Amino acid sequence: MLRRNAIRRRGDACGRFWFRRTRRRILARLAFLDRSPALSSGGLLSAEDLANYHSPVGPPERRRFGDFEVFTCGAWCQGPVLLQTLALLEGTDIAALGHNSADYVHHLTEALKLAFADREAYYTDPATGNVPLPTLISSEYAAERRKLIDPQKAWPEMPPPGALGAGGQVMSPSAGNPFPEPDTSYVCAADRWGNLFSATPSDGSYGSPIVPGTGFIPSNRGSQSRPDPRHPASVAPGKRPRLTPNPALAIRGNGAQFLPFGTPGGDVQTQAMLQVLLNVFVHGQDVQTAIEQPRFASYSYPSSFAPYDYYPGRLNLEARFSEETAGELAARGHKIERWGDFEWLAGAVCAILVDPKRGTLEAGADPRRAAYALGW
Repeated sequence: MLRRNAIRRRGDACGRFWFRRTRRRILARLAFLDRSPALSSGGLLSAEDLANYHSPVGPPERRRFGDFEVFTCGAWCQGPVLLQTLALLEGTDIAALGHNSADYVHHLTEALKLAFADREAYYTDPATGNVPLPTLISSEYAAERRKLIDPQKAWPEMPPPGALGAGGQVMSPSAGNPFPEPDTSYVCAADRWGNLFSATPSDGSYGSPIVPGTGFIPSNRGSQSRPDPRHPASVAPGKRPRLTPNPALAIRGNGAQFLPFGTPGGDVQTQAMLQVLLNVFVHGQDVQTAIEQPRFASYSYPSSFAPYDYYPGRLNLEARFSEETAGELAARGHKIERWGDFEWLAGAVCAILVDPKRGTLEAGADPRRAAYALGW
């Protein structure tokens, strides 16, 4: 026991030494990068900031749709957009619309637009602001918002948010962005003992420098905070940005099936995840087929990434959608832009369907990017 305590004390001392040394290197690098007359302290972060930081562990947000329940992270990311969209689809015979028909794509797109309008108006770090999330994902609220979906006419811009205290915004369309930056990764895992893992690790080195002597970078996710102090996701000390990464888990029945799933893709993440989730649990497709189905995405909301581009009415379709479907959608007011057959901007969903009764684990990986499904 004495020897174990000595080893533990030595390990704690070693950890403190490495933390202090790493902290000095981070602060020195940031002080060098943040050379501004306004920063008399030498950088945007202090030693106290680093010493006091910890990653919180909190409960998931959750919502039932049909015979399955979906779990996401909170409103400090865009995860609840998926829950809000499912609430808006409640009571609609999704299968009867016809998978990937013009009616189907239009209805899902218009529901997503309503959810994104609320994301823009209300989502923020719940530790520093008030998010009316129980209302946003409730059936009663969704029933009122659903009235704004016209089966024959698309909203030409981002719809107004729900009347929960936020006003609408006046936004100008953005010019095209021909060089989108790469983003994010996703990983999920399941084992024979029933453990599940779903995560969206994301901090690309393209936008942040390596701290010399450490091998890692300062997070560049601050770019998803808004400079406008009136915006709910405005930048502030100790406040998390409203992030795009949002892993998820779905459970069917009373534990009959489990589905960890997610994707990279910025603002397209929740849209791609919604389509794959419905493909599996509503349309009865196997995981790989569900992932490989033609995909669509709306851009009728401000991007989460600076400079927050906005493309009102824009709807992207992969080339495997027929010209007839694209024409019907255009006739309803969607501004159609075409992608290739398997477009990397449409996300790269990975998922594992766990069926305890059958004793199977069925995985799928998206061919739109470098992605793999491995089992052993």
